[in-house]
Amino acid sequence: MAVYRSFRNRLRIGPIEVGTYRDGRGREMHAAACTAPRCGFSADYPDRSAAELAARTHRCKA
Repeated sequence: MAVYRSFRNRLRIGPIEVGTYRDGRGREMHAAACTAPRCGFSADYPDRSAAELAARTHRCKA
């Protein structure tokens, strides 16, 4: 079963989008995901700064 996440406070850094959401336990989490075709990079972080750092340092292989 897929999880429906409502993202807010979205930011785009190059091909990466960073967004804030609440996880199943009510904690605020931050996701960084690459929108380039065939890249597949995505990760969840407890800190906004960690998600933005991942977005700034990601190098797409696609």
